[in-house]
Amino acid sequence: MSNSIPHNSYLDPQGNRKGILGWLLTTDHKRIGILYLICIMIFFLVGAILGGFMRLELAKPGQQIMEAQTYNGLFTVHGIIMIFMVVIPGLSAVFGNFFLPIMIGAKDVSFPKLNLLSWYIYVLGSIVAILSQFSGDGPPDTGWTFYAPYSMETTTNVIMAVVAAFILGFSSILTGLNFIVTIHRLRAKGMTWFKMPLFPWSLYATAWIQVLATPIVGITLLMVIAERTLRIGFFDPTLGGDPILFQHLFWIYSHPAVYIMILPAMGVITEIIPTFCQRKVFGYQAIVLSSLAIAGVGYLVWGHHMFTSGMSDLSRLVFSLLTFIVAIPSAIKVFNWIATMYKGSIEIRTPFLYTLSFIFQFMIGGLTGLVLGSLATDVHVHDTYFVVAHFHYIVFGGMGFAFFAAIHYWYPKMFGRMYNEKLGNIAWAILFSGFTLLYFPMFVLGMRGMPRRYFDYLPEYSTGHLISSIGAAVLIFGIFLMVYNLFRGLKTGAIAPANPWKGRTLEWTIASPPPLENFDEEPVIDAGPYDYE
Repeated sequence: MSNSIPHNSYLDPQGNRKGILGWLLTTDHKRIGILYLICIMIFFLVGAILGGFMRLELAKPGQQIMEAQTYNGLFTVHGIIMIFMVVIPGLSAVFGNFFLPIMIGAKDVSFPKLNLLSWYIYVLGSIVAILSQFSGDGPPDTGWTFYAPYSMETTTNVIMAVVAAFILGFSSILTGLNFIVTIHRLRAKGMTWFKMPLFPWSLYATAWIQVLATPIVGITLLMVIAERTLRIGFFDPTLGGDPILFQHLFWIYSHPAVYIMILPAMGVITEIIPTFCQRKVFGYQAIVLSSLAIAGVGYLVWGHHMFTSGMSDLSRLVFSLLTFIVAIPSAIKVFNWIATMYKGSIEIRTPFLYTLSFIFQFMIGGLTGLVLGSLATDVHVHDTYFVVAHFHYIVFGGMGFAFFAAIHYWYPKMFGRMYNEKLGNIAWAILFSGFTLLYFPMFVLGMRGMPRRYFDYLPEYSTGHLISSIGAAVLIFGIFLMVYNLFRGLKTGAIAPANPWKGRTLEWTIASPPPLENFDEEPVIDAGPYDYE
């Protein structure tokens, strides 16, 4: 089909249907990526505001603005929104949908209608998750992990939240399947596996985790529903079940899910660094193999979440060793990023600032992960605020800042406009400062014994909590300033050139925003993706 689509009153200049139906019925991978972006940004802002209310409650000892049960519900809602509706789909669904076909020289994903269906399933699951907070006997209060046996005993609306997570899993599986087939079947002529850009490689590794690991949590969630409705004794010890079985099944998925979040983030960082350093990626094949290694070994480390649950000493030793092994491919990536920057022609622009923040915060998150992977130290800091800090340094400091880097990097290509870089840099400085103020004190709180998930705390922890709450206010202000700047750019930003950053991958060879079928002529690849010399 040609890019020369005749213009009529039902089509816009790019050949898409006009109006709201044009968006709701589109099979264009770029529009579907933007639909995901709109939803995820809305949910992220809601989740951030809920987190702000939690920090407001924790600013001082004692009850401030809500009761304990309200706090538990808010805590659960915040986790469900951020994990299942923002972090897991975030980079893959938005930037994977928009840029994967372009970066491999394809016109679209392999199954465009299935791609649209994935978005509708995501919206349906999100709606059910939101409704779970306003129906039944109150919002679920189990935390996003739905730990047994409490999730079997609580009278709150757990089933609807579990159903929402189950539905959202289908969207993840279908997206992963679509990406695997697209990468295998639709690469441009001449694009061998080792001439493919590294962001598609990270999506490929992620997609296998989505396809293979997500059904496990789906089955686990169905078992929760069956136990609550039919009183089948899977996890409830009073019915002959084993609550530890729930933890095993949940973390067999949920630890690989961390890599669903972080692998695309690593892929984004690996695209941005060579562009702003104007240097070929150092150790291309090592980065590819490290992505596959993370995806593979990541299946085998779930037990490090359960060192205090009563497993055997041999199991603890094996899971601890595997945890240290899975850190090696991540360290390879960090080394290669820094080596790529070495002697590069570095240009400090807004996307690169978010990239540097990612590396700094991810290293802190990774090193503290080794503290938790070590048996001797994990016993002392398990279920303390040390874990909360580590988790957020990986997920928010990692995936979150990579998402911000990606939106600032690909914004000109997606929307054909430039944002205000000065304001973007100010927003980054506020965001980074707020993040550090919010989460770093939690490491200290955790080492001093502050337990996580608590509505209240002893007075000796008040200084750390106050600093964290101030950081939350700074962080939320930075987020809204960043979002304001991006929205402002849509109307008042300068028209973006095709290649504002001097990138070398295929998306920078076409117009901004891209035409309907991406390329006027099918590209032929005769060189690697990062040939800056």
